[in-house]
Amino acid sequence: MARMPSAERRRQLTEAAIRAMTRDGVARTTTRSIAAEADVSLSVFHYCFDSKQALIESVITTLTAHSVTVVKEAIRPRATLEETVRAGFGAYWDHVRAHPDEHMLTYELTQYALRQPGFEHLARRQYELYGDAYGELIEELGRRMDFRLSVPVSVLARYLAAMTDGLTLNYLVLGDDMAWTDILATVTAQIAGLVDTDSAPR
Repeated sequence: MARMPSAERRRQLTEAAIRAMTRDGVARTTTRSIAAEADVSLSVFHYCFDSKQALIESVITTLTAHSVTVVKEAIRPRATLEETVRAGFGAYWDHVRAHPDEHMLTYELTQYALRQPGFEHLARRQYELYGDAYGELIEELGRRMDFRLSVPVSVLARYLAAMTDGLTLNYLVLGDDMAWTDILATVTAQIAGLVDTDSAPR
């Protein structure tokens, strides 16, 4: 087996865990099955992760990064703030539609962490990551487009995290692609309405 930097090996094992958990469920995915999915020995797994908690935290962080990356790439400043926000949410929903099982896994991870003694902090960490990611996106967009919000960034970030979480689960349960055009238009208009119009770019 070729030697690999530990950070790269952890990334490999994390992606293998995502595939295994998506296929088999979180509770039924073992360290042995993850090692087999990554085609490494069990000892390599234990060298990279000292506990299942550490692995699950890495999985949560990686899944969040998957979504955040596509949004960051989409929200380059456009003609108006509303167009920019629409592009960001559109990219996120494209990711949900392309990877529904991955997004389903995020909800399973939350339930697993809340029900597993000693893992509860991972569910909290998961939702803190969502809020942190939105906060960073809002601040970055504010710098690039020079606007002020009528609510604190922390409040809007947590609101967006909760709203996206609920809408994603709603979509996974109900589907109905046709409805999402109007839903995204509503969300975009609502967010644009929270911008101080005296400071927004024209």
